[in-house]
Amino acid sequence: MATADLPRRPAPTPPPGRDPAPRLWTADEFARMRAMRLFGDRDVFLDAGTVMERHPDGPRPFRFTRPELYALNDAGFFRTTRVELIHGVILEARTVANPPHRTAVRKTTKALERAFPTGVDVRPEGELDLGLDTEPQPDVAVVTGSIEDYATKHPTTALLVVEVSDTTLFRDLTEKAELYAAAGITDYWVVDLPKRQVHVLRDPAPVASNGHSYRDQRVLGPADVVSPLAAPLAIIPVAELLP
Repeated sequence: MATADLPRRPAPTPPPGRDPAPRLWTADEFARMRAMRLFGDRDVFLDAGTVMERHPDGPRPFRFTRPELYALNDAGFFRTTRVELIHGVILEARTVANPPHRTAVRKTTKALERAFPTGVDVRPEGELDLGLDTEPQPDVAVVTGSIEDYATKHPTTALLVVEVSDTTLFRDLTEKAELYAAAGITDYWVVDLPKRQVHVLRDPAPVASNGHSYRDQRVLGPADVVSPLAAPLAIIPVAELLP
């Protein structure tokens, strides 16, 4: 499928100053991409750091594919930053994980490894292949199978996805929730570090605006417990997910 044939969805628009943000390209980087023949014969140009593509109805942002993302990574474009691909937009984190965020990711990973003793791989900060133009990197994902099952490909779904939020709560509860709900991921948790609580989102379904959302949403505090849908007998104190 050519990039021009991809479904056109709105680009992510996180609040100003928040991570992540669309990757802006320099003129030298754009010239390197042209030299790589990354764009093929498509009519593209650089406008204020954004790669634009000309179409009969006017210019619009170029939508990257996963193979194009990999080609850029192999060429050394992302050596010092963490990026993810969302509906053709390459997003780049401007800050590194702070100690509370890193601790919450590690604690959540260990808690889920205890809850799912066999038959799954608990993957911290691993990619999910959600289509030709989308590859998020959730903070923790529980996927079926073993580590070796994903030696040559990323998982295409998950039993449970967890995002840890310090400055990204708005995006995690809106854009990321829509993304995971559209992918049919039935269990999605957001660990809210500032408020020390966990949002548990379940029952994904289409909504009237042609998007997707979770119909069952609840908020749990440190004194509460939560059980993954795919491991209902496991009881996880919310406090074990928090730094």
